[in-house]
Amino acid sequence: MSAFPGPATSYHGFERYDFVVDGCAAIVVAPHEIAKGRPWVWRAEFFDHQPGPDLGLLDHGFHLAFLEVNNTFGCPWAMDRWESFYAELTGKYNFAPKSALIGLSRGGLYCYNWAARHPERVSCLYADAAVCDFKSWPYGYGKATNNMTEWNKLLKDYGFASEEEALAYKGNPIDNLEPLAKAGIPLLHVFGDADKAVPWEENTKIVQERYEALGGHIELIRKPGVDHHPHGLEDPTPIVEFILKATAQAETEA
Repeated sequence: MSAFPGPATSYHGFERYDFVVDGCAAIVVAPHEIAKGRPWVWRAEFFDHQPGPDLGLLDHGFHLAFLEVNNTFGCPWAMDRWESFYAELTGKYNFAPKSALIGLSRGGLYCYNWAARHPERVSCLYADAAVCDFKSWPYGYGKATNNMTEWNKLLKDYGFASEEEALAYKGNPIDNLEPLAKAGIPLLHVFGDADKAVPWEENTKIVQERYEALGGHIELIRKPGVDHHPHGLEDPTPIVEFILKATAQAETEA
């Protein structure tokens, strides 16, 4: 098993390593004591934003991983780079074959798309004020505010030939939950019920209804009167405990 490349820097008192995988900047943070099985948590987007759950898991012996894919909305190009990162971490560094996923806001697109592509590689998914349908955000077909700059970038990143093709796309997280349910992946959604940017009714609520109809397990933590920000919880313990429980269950099923 190889050591991580480069000199270590400090991340909240933990050792952080920065290197490059498949042309993308990668970050791995190591715990003080590595837990049995080398579990890890994979954050999509916004590294070090509201890091309470990440730090809590580092305290429990998890590695923390992040890959910078240039704000590409979980598009196929980004997922291909995730393939390379996963192969690097599980192959060269012997990380556990299943990771816990953390998706804040647009990070939800990456996590759900990866889980649908590789449900056998995911122990659980924690989504926070998560985008689960890009027709909601950034397109703004319902309550959400349209963000044309992000929408036009998304069209390019996904390679859609037209807006009409994007709106007819059936690969959004809300459309692609069956692989996760069949694999028994537990979901946790934390959301503000006054979210204007990513309305929970157009995202989390639809995921909940469809996932439960498929027989999947999903837990919700509602933050009454809270808008899109702040993400997370003042006390991240419920999130950390959810991931610890799911990781332990995944290990017993391995």
